[in-house]
Amino acid sequence: MTNKDKYIKDLNSLILRGVELQRGLYNELRDEYKDSFDKLSADEKEKFLKASFKDNYNSWYNESFSVIKQLMPERLDDFVMQYKLPKRKNTEISYLTYTISDYLMDLVVKDALGCIKVNRTAAVTKFQQQYQIVLSLKKRFESSLYDIKQLVQADLMDSEIDSAKLLLKNGFLRAAGAICGVVLEKHFSTICQARGLKQSKKNPCLNDYNQLLKDEGIIDTPTWRKISYLADIRNLCDHNKKDEPTKDQLTDLVNGTEKIIRTVF
Repeated sequence: MTNKDKYIKDLNSLILRGVELQRGLYNELRDEYKDSFDKLSADEKEKFLKASFKDNYNSWYNESFSVIKQLMPERLDDFVMQYKLPKRKNTEISYLTYTISDYLMDLVVKDALGCIKVNRTAAVTKFQQQYQIVLSLKKRFESSLYDIKQLVQADLMDSEIDSAKLLLKNGFLRAAGAICGVVLEKHFSTICQARGLKQSKKNPCLNDYNQLLKDEGIIDTPTWRKISYLADIRNLCDHNKKDEPTKDQLTDLVNGTEKIIRTVF
């Protein structure tokens, strides 16, 4: 199964779970949608009554967040803002600023007379926006205009990691380290291109990419230190002919490379 197949499989799962979440949301708000709910058949009502939004939303949100961050980062802020706004005072809560987070906390907004000011149904609109963003990911795959460069490269990287593991197993430590270095450089170069980041050097090394990603807030300090450690081992394999790299160091490099290309985007 290729990376593209895996992404599509995961997306299909998220989309189906999104449909179930919509049922759960309408079920929890059925008093507000009483007229529409009463018109449903007995079988349809049963499907809605079995569904739960509050119990299942967070896991769906976390998985969707990761997929959107990797495949459509330009829509990530839009997705997050439907869940929670970065800055907002309680006095500023309206139908437009009411979020899914408010709904999950059972927040009720009343005016000075004690009347409900913001209806909980505002959460329906916010979740529909999130669901449409997830749905658009699949449409993007199906479009002939979608750039699959990153997906093809991901498949190639998996193959190269497998080659590095085989070389390591057979004692070709420097060769395994060289492959890992190339994989990391290609991965970081792709990230920079996707995010519109420019390197000051014509031929940047791992440490150059590492520092740029840290400066741009894409990676945190612990990840920056980890990549620095991996870069040191790679340099030992490529440049230092006096000291031989150890099997333990190469095991760290191979495993670390595999983790980085799956968690840093």
